[in-house]
Amino acid sequence: MATPTVYAAKAQGDYPAERKTFLAGYIFGAPVKDMGWFASLLMALATGMMAFFLATFLGIVALLFWHSTGHQPDFAISYRLIGLPVGATVMVLALAYMGMLWVRRISRRS
Repeated sequence: MATPTVYAAKAQGDYPAERKTFLAGYIFGAPVKDMGWFASLLMALATGMMAFFLATFLGIVALLFWHSTGHQPDFAISYRLIGLPVGATVMVLALAYMGMLWVRRISRRS
């Protein structure tokens, strides 16, 4: 059930006609569909690096818990087998998504 605020916004025309979804060019409500090629590239690379560092951190924490059980793990595993594949996969997906939005924007203009 919609609140009176939503009804008032619809009546005044302030309610967005476009849904803020992933395929409409919004990530967590932030618009990314109108970025240029350099901003798109920068955002995709930053997303891949963030995923690499997060996956590496979680891999190190997991290996620390495994180390506390008496095993002797090689902590380079967290970089080589956990962080790098996750970071590369997220970076490729982010580059594809941001590239798709950029191409859609360029084709819309012409």
